This record gives sequence, structure tokens and C-alpha cells, in this order.
Amino acid sequence: MEDANSTVKAYYDANTEAEWLRLEEHPFEFILTAHMMERYIRPGERVLDIGGGPGRYSLHFAKKGCEVTLVDLSGGNVAFAREKAREEGVSLEAYEQNCLALDELNLGLFDHVFLMGPLYHLRQRADQVRAVEQALSHLKPGGKLYITFIMAFAGILFDLKNGGNIVHDSASPDSSALIDCIAKGEDYLGRAFTSTCFFHARNILPFMEQFPLKRLHFFGQEGILAPNEKELLLREQEEIDCWVEIAKKYLELPELLCLSEHAMYIGEKIE
Repeated sequence: MEDANSTVKAYYDANTEAEWLRLEEHPFEFILTAHMMERYIRPGERVLDIGGGPGRYSLHFAKKGCEVTLVDLSGGNVAFAREKAREEGVSLEAYEQNCLALDELNLGLFDHVFLMGPLYHLRQRADQVRAVEQALSHLKPGGKLYITFIMAFAGILFDLKNGGNIVHDSASPDSSALIDCIAKGEDYLGRAFTSTCFFHARNILPFMEQFPLKRLHFFGQEGILAPNEKELLLREQEEIDCWVEIAKKYLELPELLCLSEHAMYIGEKIE
């Protein structure tokens, strides 16, 4: 586990700015996800962003008047988020810490907790459960938990859209394992952009059922726009805006889930 942590930490330390820019290059994920989150999050509320990376969502909600605390494994991400907050004139508490050991920070309780990144990398089921339990331990009764997953189909979809290497490397251990896991309905535990866990779509809701949460929403974060993102971004802004509004209407249709590379579960903590 320590080696995996070191691998993930090193990746994000080396790619902090690229991770910040990712949601500018792929804006529909952020636009649609923030749209769903803003149904619940209000100015003045306390937000804990676990695995918040360089702070894209933290800063978005800090600007809206929330009291935001970011925690991330990567010191590079934490330093970047602090500097961005300073540049943009917003208040942000930020700490470098493993998501499995949040209790050491004594952060208190929050109205909203984000767990949007750690489950991309934790391969052991016990660690995945621990991460969710740590998030819940910092959430007020009735508070909202926002958890994201990378879908097992993500690697396939990424290659289809971007001309990747899976077809040419289908005999390699990692590519072969990914292809086979999807066919078998299993999660992929292996290497991709770093040490990763890609959840099969059918396994996410059963995993979440063990926690004291009332499910509010479960959706693909890129929605119906995912397959044609590159082409759509070349169109006039008015047309793009129209497609975004259509995507919002379709966002929670279960038959569209596997079009997305990322999925979000929003749940309310049961008192």
C-alpha cells in the first residue's frame, strides 16, 4: 500500500498543473458535475474536499461563499491550491494528508464532504471502505456526500476518442486485464495513468449500499456529451450551451451511464 501511495503521490506532484488544466480541456465534466452539486451546496456552509487535487472544485465553492477545507495526498497539489486561492482572493484551508488518516487533522464536522479522487487509486476493498468511512465521520447527520469513480470503460472510451494504444497493446498485461475485466463485470486494478482502480458500472451501487446513506443521485459526469466532446467544443458557444442544457436533462438516465469516463454518487447521511 505504501508503494502505491508513493506512486500516486509522485504522479500528482509531477502533474499538478496538468490536472488543473484537465477540466478546462474537458469542461463538460466540471459543468455537469457542479450543476448537480449546486442543487445542495449553499453559501456559508462547511465543505471538506478529500483528495481535492489542485483545488478546482474547492475554489469554485469557496468563491460561492462556502467555508472550504481541502485535503490531498500530494504536497504539490496542496501548494498549488493554496497559491490559486491567494491569487483569486478566496479563503481556503489546505492540508497534505492521506485520506485514510483524516482523524489526525481534527477537522470537525462538515455540511458537505467530497471524496472525488481517492477511489480512483485505492485497490484494496478494505481501504476503499475506510476512505468512505473517514469521509462519513466528518459529515454532519443529514449532510451530503459526493463520491466519484473512474469507470472501467474509461480506458476504452479514452482510446476510442483519442487514438490510444489499447488496440496495438491488447496483448500487454495491463491492456489485456482491462479488456477482460469489463467483459467479466469486474473492477480493473492496475496501471493506467498511474496506479488505479476503475470500477465496473454494475459494482458501484452495491458497494455504496453498505454505508448509512440515502442515495440521492447517481450519474455519469460527462453525460451524453462525452463521445463527441472534441467536435462539440469546436462549435459556436450558443450551440454548445444548448447541448449542455440537453445533457442536464438526460444526466441521470441509467442507460447513458457508460458513455462517461467518470460517475458520481450523491448521498445523504442517515442520522
